[in-house]
Amino acid sequence: MNIYTNIQSNKNKTALLLGLFLVMIIGLGWLFSLLYDSYFILIVVTIVAVAQVLISYFSGDKIALTVSGAKQIQKPENPMLWNLVQNLSITSGLPMPKVYIINDSSPNAFATGRDPDHASLAVTSGLLETLDKSELEGVIAHELSHIGNFDIRLMMIVVVLVGVIALFSDIFIRLRFFGFGGRKNSSSGGGRLQLILLVLTIIAAVLAPIAAMLIQLAISRKREFLADSSGVMLTRYPEGLANALKKIASKGIPTRRVSTSTAHLYIANPYGKKNSSIMKLFSTHPPVEERISAILGK
Repeated sequence: MNIYTNIQSNKNKTALLLGLFLVMIIGLGWLFSLLYDSYFILIVVTIVAVAQVLISYFSGDKIALTVSGAKQIQKPENPMLWNLVQNLSITSGLPMPKVYIINDSSPNAFATGRDPDHASLAVTSGLLETLDKSELEGVIAHELSHIGNFDIRLMMIVVVLVGVIALFSDIFIRLRFFGFGGRKNSSSGGGRLQLILLVLTIIAAVLAPIAAMLIQLAISRKREFLADSSGVMLTRYPEGLANALKKIASKGIPTRRVSTSTAHLYIANPYGKKNSSIMKLFSTHPPVEERISAILGK
């Protein structure tokens, strides 16, 4: 299976996963509406979910850049970085993204935007100080691959959907905690049915955010491997990206301005080194050793 087949395969799989997110959100809304005997809840949940997707589609990149403290630059402010991005954009056939620098000693980078025509690429000052030109070129090629593969659009939407699922689950659990029950039914059969429905809804409210997070992790990890492969095809120099990942991992410096909603965007884990097996399991990024082995074909 070549890289182009992998790209199409991943697009198909992630479209399916995106559908699962929507089913989970609407399913939660449906259970809530049954429990509270009001289909108005289902309508509200669906409208909010769609609205959040639209917000993420049109404004998610601006939010991510603001949260990270990224500042847009022009060519005179960093000609070397600007030229690398421009040259690789021309080579890949992509429009040149807006270029940003984050004042942070942690070596890292990310790309964001809704499509190649509305994309941005941000690197930290620590990345510029840590890597040589060939390594920096490998990182930029990786991020441009995220843009070309349309990962940036998918991940913005997925993050919002994960947040919506967590939000509605939290609202329901709080309603139960403060004593807001569902519809009443005086018959014994109806009471048992109501109890079963209540238990199912509580289980769904607790498990849905966990399932959503695991889906997000699966998408993020596959996208990193694909962007590594696409980036190497662009530079024709696998050692550049492999050495860059080694240096970034060896630093292990956490990025200062990062949140759970933006962590998956970065080329490397922005929280620093993960020593715990549990922490590695729930990381948005695959182990660096596995990525380097895949890049070098070992």
